[in-house]
Amino acid sequence: MDARLLCAAAPSGSSSSSLSGGGASGRCRPITCRDTQVRRGTSAGGRDASPVAGQISPLSCAAAAAAAPSGTIGRARHLADALAANRSLQTLFLHGSPLLDAGLEALNPALAAHPALVCLDLGDCLLGDAALALICGMLPPDGAKSGLRELTLSANPRITTKAWARFSVAVAHSSQLRVLNLDYNPLGDHIAAMLAVAVASSRTLEVLDLEGTGLTNQSAQVFLDMVENYPTCLRVLVLAENEVSPELQQQISDLLAEGEEDGREAPPPPPDSSPPTVMLTSGVGESLLAEAEI
Repeated sequence: MDARLLCAAAPSGSSSSSLSGGGASGRCRPITCRDTQVRRGTSAGGRDASPVAGQISPLSCAAAAAAAPSGTIGRARHLADALAANRSLQTLFLHGSPLLDAGLEALNPALAAHPALVCLDLGDCLLGDAALALICGMLPPDGAKSGLRELTLSANPRITTKAWARFSVAVAHSSQLRVLNLDYNPLGDHIAAMLAVAVASSRTLEVLDLEGTGLTNQSAQVFLDMVENYPTCLRVLVLAENEVSPELQQQISDLLAEGEEDGREAPPPPPDSSPPTVMLTSGVGESLLAEAEI
């Protein structure tokens, strides 16, 4: 059974020692400040989400980040201690937690050194370029150590075009990444074209979510040419909530389906434990907390 952690901070007053190993089970709570409905467009569309019972006060993420950055870093360090003690954890959900770059910097040594972590959700975490540079280090190239297989970076609009370009290169050379969720980031056609090249180069990437990322038919045509003319492991490409014609979306979907019917085989999974569980969730509500297990 996969070890999963769906929370990101200790209860107030907890020490790092109380979070070590199995002591973290049932004692963590999210450091998010609201129930983030990214996949329903709340983060992008501006609709208010209902606060989740048992979480911290429903302040806006921007206000929370400005008010208590040291508290976020402290919680991140507590979580880093827990990760250092729990070496079997495979999946970590921090969606909606106002980590900022500083919080991820505090957490990064534990994430980078963890021997089992394969699925990481950092959606809507107020990340910037410095954080994305650290994430690139979690996608090692062929021949290096094993890295993330599933990565969610939804709704982190502070990241610049330059940082996304560097990230595309890391994706192209990642030896493990299979699922990449970038929905509701203002990527635009330029970065989408770079991601298309990364997909064509990747020997592992099977799912790419680009919902609500500011794309047009221009970048969709690049993806169409890619799946039509080059071999790829890609199985799912999400282009909803973009200025992409339904006809182009259907053509791409049909070609990807044809690839599956032709019996295209993805590279074999790494020889380790059973595959991790992926939860494509729209928030961090009670349904997630009910599934937390260490």
